[in-house]
Amino acid sequence: MKLAGIKSVENAHDESIWAAAWVPATDSRPALFLTGSLDETVRLWRPDELVAASPPSRGHSLGVVAVAAHPSGTIAASSSIDSFVRVFYVDSNASIATLEAPPSEVWGMQFDPKGTVLAVAGGGSATVKLWDTSSWQLVATLAVPRPDGAKPDRTGSGKFVLSVAWSPDGKRLACGSMDGTIAVFDVARAKFLHHLEGHHMPVRSLVFSPVDSRVLFTACDDTHVHMYDAEGKSLVGAMSGHVSWVLSVDASPDGAAIATGSSDRTVRLWDLGMRTAVQTMTNHTDQVWGVAFRPPGGTGVRVGRLASVSDDKSISLYDYS
Repeated sequence: MKLAGIKSVENAHDESIWAAAWVPATDSRPALFLTGSLDETVRLWRPDELVAASPPSRGHSLGVVAVAAHPSGTIAASSSIDSFVRVFYVDSNASIATLEAPPSEVWGMQFDPKGTVLAVAGGGSATVKLWDTSSWQLVATLAVPRPDGAKPDRTGSGKFVLSVAWSPDGKRLACGSMDGTIAVFDVARAKFLHHLEGHHMPVRSLVFSPVDSRVLFTACDDTHVHMYDAEGKSLVGAMSGHVSWVLSVDASPDGAAIATGSSDRTVRLWDLGMRTAVQTMTNHTDQVWGVAFRPPGGTGVRVGRLASVSDDKSISLYDYS
């Protein structure tokens, strides 16, 4: 497996790019790449040329910290420091709903695999909020408990939830916190199951394996990437290679690799069979906030793609093979 750089776009936004996600292909268009920036805009990019697919969206009054795409490819969501989540149609940019979140209450979000629920990691409220995507009503609030004997984290509240991920079967939800713990929930019962431990610094990104609903990958400020059995509560592997915070992680659609982005300015590709980094890309000149593999699907798509975004305002696109 390897990455090959295809293209980089400098000054893709006017300020740091903190959020990125692929919008799946539809019957009428290929997949698009979605980015959110501290310049308060959300932008859509065509997948191979990295040219703007539409004018920038200006629906927020402060920086955009998270974006998410619905599995249908027709709608997407963006969240901002302005305390709102904006839901919109991808092709027209028309707003569908505005979800209110108190200050610093949204640091990560993701649609479930069926597209019926949007999970929002609730920052200092120490919760994950679940929104029904047909009515845009709040249907559940999952409280993230502190582990027994845990010390309060730097927020003083004991919990600050940064990241969220759905298992590919939609049955489990995992969220990462500032204190390094990962909470796993049974979504159908809205029930907390257990913590996964091993990190002791902020877990800013996590993702389940697309081919095994038990396997969870986590990216942490402690410079390590962990691989967990989320059902058995066990740490399966710890991978090291980055020399600073690991800010983002995503799994390849074939389940054979993960990619990570770090404040050490690199993107790394990891072979899961070997559990080691097999390639380091140095396209960026500042910390890498997002890495995302293009989802499968769409006409004429034969090769894999990975994209990365950075504080340096640039987007890089790679061929994954």
